[in-house]
Amino acid sequence: MVRCLPLLIPAVLGASLLCGAPPAAAIDLPSTQVAWQPAAADADIERAFARARAERRPVLLYWGATWCPPCNQLKATLFNRQDFAALSRSFVAVHVDGDRPGAQKLGQRFKVSGYPTVVLMTAEGQEITRLPGDIDAEQVMRLLETGVAGGRPVKSVLADALAGRPVGAADWRALAFYSWETDESQLVAKPELPATLARLATAAQAAATAEAEVSTRLWLKALAASDDGKGLKADDALRARVQRVLADPAQVRQFSGVLSGGAADIVRTLEAEDSPRRAPLVAAYDAALRRLQSDATLARGDRLDALIARVNLARIGQPKDEVRPRIPEALAADVRDMAARFDREITDGYERQAVVTAAAYALGHAGLWAESEALLKSNLARSHSAYYLMSQLGSNARKLGRKDEALRWYAEAFEKSQGPATRLQWGSGYLGALIELAPQDAARIEQVAAQLLREAASDSGAFEGRSARALQRAGARLASWNADGRQAAALRRLQAQLDGVCARVDAADKPVCEKVLRPAPAAPKKDA
Repeated sequence: MVRCLPLLIPAVLGASLLCGAPPAAAIDLPSTQVAWQPAAADADIERAFARARAERRPVLLYWGATWCPPCNQLKATLFNRQDFAALSRSFVAVHVDGDRPGAQKLGQRFKVSGYPTVVLMTAEGQEITRLPGDIDAEQVMRLLETGVAGGRPVKSVLADALAGRPVGAADWRALAFYSWETDESQLVAKPELPATLARLATAAQAAATAEAEVSTRLWLKALAASDDGKGLKADDALRARVQRVLADPAQVRQFSGVLSGGAADIVRTLEAEDSPRRAPLVAAYDAALRRLQSDATLARGDRLDALIARVNLARIGQPKDEVRPRIPEALAADVRDMAARFDREITDGYERQAVVTAAAYALGHAGLWAESEALLKSNLARSHSAYYLMSQLGSNARKLGRKDEALRWYAEAFEKSQGPATRLQWGSGYLGALIELAPQDAARIEQVAAQLLREAASDSGAFEGRSARALQRAGARLASWNADGRQAAALRRLQAQLDGVCARVDAADKPVCEKVLRPAPAAPKKDA
């Protein structure tokens, strides 16, 4: 990769952003043994669905990004499996990388936003299911096999279940394992999710066709979705059900993903902060998570998720932004040991991107900032997307109050980021950090904002999906920076630049483009 100017020198930060075009993203297929069809435009999608109809096969759409740690986890644990490769002959596999030109428009078409999202659809385009990220590869394979064999569209299944109509065992399982986290409010609006999941859990519990696992998974999902206890109200029967799960190693393994991912929310929903039952619940939960942490049959990333959940439980009751949390020394030792061991053991590049970034987060979340920084720095040269690690280093420094260091890392991460959508996202993050940490540096803030607009002008998908949201975040931050009107001149210059960009975009994108920057207020009058 060509570098225009030396990095990490404060005097030239920002100037380095003005050198030529940004580097192009190197986009690889998710795996080599599957006949993935890259897609970046409607025409690519139409060809894929035409093939699916002609061959009477469903379509599997994978939406991801090169840098995304969970995407790399999928590549390391699912897409590389021989049984997945064999099953892929039964569907048309489509890969949409968010950094391909036009990909963000496809993201809006399929209502996919968060990386990764995996959607199985009929040849006519109806969604059979969205695959969750909180289950292991064996469970994903079972879901895929059922869906490929003739699974019903999930929207119809949900309607039948909520209406009390007959629902088969496979359909109940599809609801229990549906990726509600990446639903994008297509089936259920987010505020209604806990109550809807509870309704489904109750119905599944009464249905002769539903496996026992289904209702338990739905109850756990409902608890985890209750947003720090705001939503579902637990009763003694539900508390007892969760305690039985935590005491049973087989069930802990069965529900490992949701137990890890929802640990703190489940505890807060089950027991209020002043409840005498909270401490015993946390102790039982921690013991269950320790079993998962030590379970060698789980992928390293899943074991690390269990360890992070233990840290989350240890932090309950402490401020969310606490940088020096009080956690047991034995737990801190576990975090150190697992991070160091996995760093030594991992040889696969995809797994390294997924696990090392999570391990660095775990170290910082436990207050072990020096170890987190050392792990990230030692992996910069080994990462295929080092700019993600640079952003983590910037975040670490920011939390610790080391402003100049944070800005140096954010600047380098932006400079080295690849792909149009990624660059707008990273650039928006850098701009936000500048406005927060160095609001007096008006020249650099304007310079970075102007760079973002130049890159948006050369990206046909800049005003779609994630890219549009990155630009909107940048605009909101600039508006807050100019809240007192002192930066009005800079905002007017940026507005003039944006007007030129909006004049050249497609008519459909123009409304979004025009709203990126709010009109700058008039310059304050000088005292007479």
